[in-house]
Amino acid sequence: MTYQVLARKWRPKRFADLVGQEHVVRALSNALKESRLHHAYLLTGTRGVGKTTIARILAKSLNCETGTTAEPCGVCQACTQIDAGRFVDLLEIDAASNTGIDNIREVLENAQYTPTMGRFKVYIIDEVHMLSKSAFNAMLKTLEEPPAHVKFILATTDPQKVPVTVLSRCLQFSLRNMTPQQVAGHLAHVLDTEGVSFEAPALALLGRAAAGSMRDALSLLDQAIAYGVGDVREDGVRAMLGAVDQRYLFALLEALADADGARLMQEVEALVARGIGFDSALAELAMLLHQLALAQTVPDAIAADEPERDALFALAQRLGAEDVQLYYQIALHGRRDLALAPDEHAGFSMTMLRMLAFHPAQGGAEVAPRAAAQNRPAPGAPQPAANLAPAAAAPSPARALLANIGGKSPVTPPAAAEPLPAAESEPEPSPAAALAVAPPAADTAPPPPADLAPWHEAPVAPSAAASAAPAPILAVAEEVDAADTVDDEMVELPAAGDADGELAEYALLQAEADATPAEPAVIAFDGDWSALIGQLGAKMGAARMLAQNAALKLWDGEVFHLAVPEAFRNMAGRDFQDKLRTVLGEHLGRAVQISVSIETLDVETPAMRDARFKREQLAEARLIMQNDKVVQQLVQEMGATLLAETIQPVQE
Repeated sequence: MTYQVLARKWRPKRFADLVGQEHVVRALSNALKESRLHHAYLLTGTRGVGKTTIARILAKSLNCETGTTAEPCGVCQACTQIDAGRFVDLLEIDAASNTGIDNIREVLENAQYTPTMGRFKVYIIDEVHMLSKSAFNAMLKTLEEPPAHVKFILATTDPQKVPVTVLSRCLQFSLRNMTPQQVAGHLAHVLDTEGVSFEAPALALLGRAAAGSMRDALSLLDQAIAYGVGDVREDGVRAMLGAVDQRYLFALLEALADADGARLMQEVEALVARGIGFDSALAELAMLLHQLALAQTVPDAIAADEPERDALFALAQRLGAEDVQLYYQIALHGRRDLALAPDEHAGFSMTMLRMLAFHPAQGGAEVAPRAAAQNRPAPGAPQPAANLAPAAAAPSPARALLANIGGKSPVTPPAAAEPLPAAESEPEPSPAAALAVAPPAADTAPPPPADLAPWHEAPVAPSAAASAAPAPILAVAEEVDAADTVDDEMVELPAAGDADGELAEYALLQAEADATPAEPAVIAFDGDWSALIGQLGAKMGAARMLAQNAALKLWDGEVFHLAVPEAFRNMAGRDFQDKLRTVLGEHLGRAVQISVSIETLDVETPAMRDARFKREQLAEARLIMQNDKVVQQLVQEMGATLLAETIQPVQE
């Protein structure tokens, strides 16, 4: 008995057997169940995703002797003959071989005759994009209104080459590429049914190598079974495909994690000795880095049955997330640049060295000491303010103003104050803590009321020594430059004898003044519409077309009365008016209205003025060139010709 390849033996015979095309199966099944059948279908997708298979199943569903159904019986005469390719009312046409108008004309002439055996006459035209332009034009009318007993099923891998007139007459279904997981799962089902032993990592390799095509996957599976003498093993599939063993890739990344350049180059030479292709090595390395990124950010995305799961998570803990992202980009760029390298070995080695150069132990080794040396104070220099006690920090004018709001002079630290030693276990104080004011003398004003909390931070509890006369301890929320000064004429302070109520009222008035937004400045409009449009510029966005092609008839201080010519009626819509009104109001600082009328204009619009100005510039430029002495000499003595239409003014 002749051996039948797996790609043909396992071709789906019903919709339920299809893998990865649920969106197409659902639409066709519902249409068949409800008898909502279109007369033309277009199936698009890459090779081996099921276009012809779906067309044949649909032909069986239309002609099954049990009736039009989404589940053909598969045993009647129509179903068996369609599976065997002998059904007289199913015509499969290869458009790559029958591209001319004569072939299509013959098909269309036979379409008028009723079916011989089935319920419908089905035409499957494969690679329909290969038809000539005249052939497409010949079938347009029949494709739009075919006889009731005719169904067209078109299939193509390049729908961009199909005329739009054909696309508009068909129901289009885009078939997706199958994921490696879907392919591997179907291959496992095939091998279990065939009684062939296999290893799951081997099927994962075949699933990735198939690139979304189930037919390619089954063909590779046939080859893998023959290569392994009846078994499908990972090492055999890797050798057959030229894929890289994951162990070699893990060794490369471990050398990178250790910043061990010598071991990294040894692993690269080991790949050379094993005869592994560097293009596939970089592709597999990028895939491994993708899995590492998933393990670091979304650990649940790594399947529980992943063979290298433990090694993945162990390596993910050794590499930083930013390093993994960088290595992934370097691998992609290195694979792209292999063709530009002196040879693939040098290109691959340079890619690995680039990863090593950006390793933190390499790229950042000299940065930290240099930064530390730059930030280290000179011997004998005073310590930074952040290392001093809060009481030793010099108060800024704003802090002095807040601390002495009762009218006293700014508080200054004692001359003999020395910085307190900071404990090693305590963190450096924040800028806000460094600006805290030391407790004033016992005769200072009482603490401000609670309603000052939004303006100042919460007061600190006084020390035991000052408990008899509590004083406010105010902290400034924002650090102010010590060089800033407070203008006494701008800030009017209450008298020293003011009561607490006056102090609170003053603070509230200051807070309200700070919180009150400044009113926008009102700009006067002098009536020059073109100048106003030039000032607004790109702020108008889509409304610029309306403003440029409108003429200002009247401005009464509140309403812009605009006139637009008939040719630009579509620019006078409500959306454009609202946008223009908003931009004008924001620019002028007050609310304005717009009234637009369509009429014949007797004045220039800004667009007309710009066009006239460009014409005048062009005419002037051409006149200058024609009157140029050098040009005239060339014309007279050498018979040169001045191409006036090529002269353009220089834009400054």
